[in-house]
Parts: sequence; structure tokens; C-alpha cells
Amino acid sequence: MTATLLATKRVEKPWGRTQLWPGFANPAPGGEKVGEVWFQTPHAGEPELLIKYLFTSEKLSVQVHPDDAAAQAAGYPRGKDEAWLILAAEPDSTIALGTLEPMTHEALRAASLDGSIAHLLDWKPVKAGEFYYSQAGTIHAIGAGITVIEVQQNVDLTYRLYDYGSDRELHLDAGVAVSNPVPFVPLPTPAPDSGDHQVLAEGPKFVVERFAGGHRVIALPDGVTAWLVPVAGAGVVDGVAWQAGECLTLTGRCEIAAEVGSDLLLAYPGDTRI
Repeated sequence: MTATLLATKRVEKPWGRTQLWPGFANPAPGGEKVGEVWFQTPHAGEPELLIKYLFTSEKLSVQVHPDDAAAQAAGYPRGKDEAWLILAAEPDSTIALGTLEPMTHEALRAASLDGSIAHLLDWKPVKAGEFYYSQAGTIHAIGAGITVIEVQQNVDLTYRLYDYGSDRELHLDAGVAVSNPVPFVPLPTPAPDSGDHQVLAEGPKFVVERFAGGHRVIALPDGVTAWLVPVAGAGVVDGVAWQAGECLTLTGRCEIAAEVGSDLLLAYPGDTRI
């Protein structure tokens, strides 16, 4: 059994913020705008999953990620499904998931070139506590004023279709080819097990569980790594202390002791709950 506290990597982004989330130090006045915080192992590209916090002050680009087959054909280890737990959102904050109507790839390319794609997406109002699983191929964009925890397959591979006139590179050929430009259909959400535990996502690429404080034993099969993400609170797992704003990897049989009021996510690869 092993519990390892992961290193944090702060990533400056033009759409980031100087006011972050409890557990994270704010940048100095006039300093960098932090858009992402990554939690990394010593060999950052090896694990199957990656956990991030995102802090947005502007809309992110309209983008899409390839599935495993398309990513591997392009020389990457895996594609990218991702999921978001909304921690905080301004009253008018939105996330785009899927298109309003089915589109052909030719129409998607034309709309990406002239910018009309931004008006053809399904922009959904979001609020704290909501959870979204976005499968590879889903056209999406995260709006302004949102703080999220992102669980994703671990690959740094994003195809930008439209970026509001910025000078950043677009990836129209690759992005259109892997897109599924249809209305978003959420995956079924499993029923809550109890008042203090819920499975938020059960595959296809990873499972995400959410549970409250207290004492729990997590028994992971050989070769399976899980990520423990303290949303709130503090505690100890197998002698390793943790608090909100940190992230740990777990292997084997681990005993988690979390103070009352804690809020924890547990994520691990696969399509069924362990």
C-alpha cells in the first residue's frame, strides 16, 4: 500500500486569474494569471490520468480531443476523455458541450473558419456542484468565471477549432476529423449509494467517486492507481497528511481518515467501480 503526495505545477494562461481557490496561494498583485494547477508524478507522462484545477476569467477556445485510436495514430499514448466538477461559477457562467444541431464535417470546418461555430454550440448555464463527463470527440468550450476540478486521460493533446481571433495556432484538419459534431448526450449517472457517497462517473475511461469525511478503506487491485483529490477538509492516508488543494496517488489497500466536513474525490482508470 502506498500513498504519495503529488507535486503541483502552476500554469500561467491569458484566461487565468489572480484570485484562486481556498488551498492555493494567490499570485502577487500584478503577477501571473494562473489558469491551471496540475498534479504530477515524477514521470509526468506515464500515469493514465491527470488531475487539474482550472480558474477561468475568459472563455477558453472551442476545442476537441481525439479518442484513443486517433491519438495513437498520431503518435500519442492515448486519447482524452475528461470530466469537470464545478466548484464555483459566476451567475452567468456557461460551458459549451456539443452542437445545437447535427453538423457535417464540412459545415463544422466552415463555421470554425468564420467564427460562427461559437453560436452553434450548446452553451449550458453551470453552477457549483454540477459534474460533466465529456467524451473524446465532443466539441466543447469552458466559459469565464468558473473554477473546476478536471479529471482527464493523461495526454497533452488538444485540437483548437476556434479561438476568438487570437493568434494561437488552430488545428482545423485534425480537429474536424476527430469531431463528433452532434448535440451532447450525458452519460447515465449511477444512483447514490448513500447520503455521503456517490459515483459521479462510471467509465468509459475512468471512474469518479465522491464521498464525505470519516474513515474509509480503499482496496485497489494490483497494478491500479487511484487519485485522491481533497476538495475540502484535511486528513491522513496511511501516515501521509493531506489537505484541500492537494492530490495523492494511492495503490494497494489504503486507510483514509478524513476530518468531519471533508469532501473527497477518488478517480481511477476503467469502466466499472472497484
